[in-house]
Amino acid sequence: MKIVAIGGGLIRKGQTLGIDREIVRLAAKKNPKLLFIPTASYDHQGYWQIAQKYFGSLKCQTDVLFLLKKPPKLQEIKQKIGSADIIYVGGGNTLKMMRLWRRLGVDKLLKAAGKRGTVLCGLSAGSICWYEDGHSDSMSFYNPKKWDYILVKGLGFLKGTHCPHYDGATLGIPRRKKFQQMIKKVGGFGIAIENGAAIEYVGEKFRVLATKKSAGAYKIFKQRGKIIELPLPKTKEFLPLSKLYER
Repeated sequence: MKIVAIGGGLIRKGQTLGIDREIVRLAAKKNPKLLFIPTASYDHQGYWQIAQKYFGSLKCQTDVLFLLKKPPKLQEIKQKIGSADIIYVGGGNTLKMMRLWRRLGVDKLLKAAGKRGTVLCGLSAGSICWYEDGHSDSMSFYNPKKWDYILVKGLGFLKGTHCPHYDGATLGIPRRKKFQQMIKKVGGFGIAIENGAAIEYVGEKFRVLATKKSAGAYKIFKQRGKIIELPLPKTKEFLPLSKLYER
């Protein structure tokens, strides 16, 4: 599979431009068809308009898959996902998105697309979804005054528990501290990506991309009762995927 998991950044301000150019290159077509899926943002029309203009400027043919207000028939969903060269998932409420995808069968269609060679990518919720599970601020959408980060089950195309916006915070609650606490409590293998950074997976290889020098990615795990945080190397060359999961 070809997957680009982006930690975060505003596309309307070009904060992930270098990463997005690599996504377009991965499609290996002159004018690739990009399907934008804004489920996590409640099918926000303005978000789609920004994405449409932005990816259009990168010479993509853009389309959108709205699933909330008037879910299209399964055949239309299949056609849109099946004809895309790139599938880009926007940010927002990961929990709501994953529940709806499973109910509509979108999860299975995305898996089939990935196996066909479609580039799968996205930021924030659109980054979490590709992993086994993720550190999500979804509960803040329901009760912004009283909430905490939760573990949300993803599609499982990538191993590990993922945390986007690792250097950021939601409503003043820092991601880094809370993610480390989660890994210490539940265990597992954490993969954290900061705003302006991404991990590009191609088959059994990976590399870290960044649009600014300070942005990076990390692996986090518990060892002898303590949390270990190790930065992932930023190299032009791809590294064996086995290196990512070494402890």
